[in-house]
Amino acid sequence: MARPVTLFTGQWADLPIETMCQKAKEFGYDGLELCTWGDHMEIDKADQAYCDERKALLKKYDLDLYTISTHLVGQCVSDAIIDERHKGILPDYIWGDGDPEGVRQRAAEEVIKTAKVAKMLGLNTVAGFTGSPIWHMLYSFPPIPAGRIEKGYEEFAKRWIPILDEFQKIGVKFALEAHPSEIAFDIHSAHLTLQALDNHPAFGFNYDPSHFGYQHVDYVRFIYEFSDRIFHVHMKDSYWSDVPKGIGVFGGHAEFGDNRRYWNFRSLGHGSVNFENIIRALNDIGYNGPLSVEWEDSGMNRDAGATEAAEFVKKVDFTPSDVAFDDAMQKNK
Repeated sequence: MARPVTLFTGQWADLPIETMCQKAKEFGYDGLELCTWGDHMEIDKADQAYCDERKALLKKYDLDLYTISTHLVGQCVSDAIIDERHKGILPDYIWGDGDPEGVRQRAAEEVIKTAKVAKMLGLNTVAGFTGSPIWHMLYSFPPIPAGRIEKGYEEFAKRWIPILDEFQKIGVKFALEAHPSEIAFDIHSAHLTLQALDNHPAFGFNYDPSHFGYQHVDYVRFIYEFSDRIFHVHMKDSYWSDVPKGIGVFGGHAEFGDNRRYWNFRSLGHGSVNFENIIRALNDIGYNGPLSVEWEDSGMNRDAGATEAAEFVKKVDFTPSDVAFDDAMQKNK
């Protein structure tokens, strides 16, 4: 099928955008998924001339652009707790004075602007995070009062439906990367999210298997259950141990890359995710969009890892058959 293989630039935002383009081409990628931090895609500066310059820069390096991503700002739209963690990932003009509700409102406005920028770039998808009013209640102690989780989904919907309505008017879709700390982080919570949004047509998922396996969530089943909502795909691997560890699934407050952990993100092909089964499932649902490498591995040089990852994805991707393998055995059919 030769789906385009792109590189998500979020983990490379310390580099100038042109340096990133040079590297991505050298690494063997067909295009980029630009993050909206660093200087890769600056939403506050992005008028049509800016967008045209970005497209021309990618074209200079024979790279295509399929998606932009608003993970950091999107996180702040509906998080219940806004604190120094958010300040560390936000532009100053969104953080402002740090008043939590003000941060949420400005973040929501920025996500809508991101959809407008995507349209100016000729794109139809924005990937990102949503945050969650109830993630901090994941473990049910102290006991959660009856109806509190439902109210959390209602609050999420109140904040996100107006944003999604604007996305729909603009002609752009929002793809949530289902992920711990988000409103959807497994199959069940993804269904609850869609229900809360009344199956809003502008909302779907940026599929990323790396966040499911270590939770013991069936990452292939996710593709089939949300086959009409897979708007974008991240290729990212993670490793989880098949024997007990001293640090469990919650991470024990240990840094990523600590090999005492039960799980860690790893470069593609070095973890536990079965990507062939993922490709077969994507073929089954007719997904023809980009396969975007989100490269994360604390134990590997990122240039070497990104180069190897591009090769890995191109090797593992394949075109589905258009005939039954045993058709040629039959005289008449």
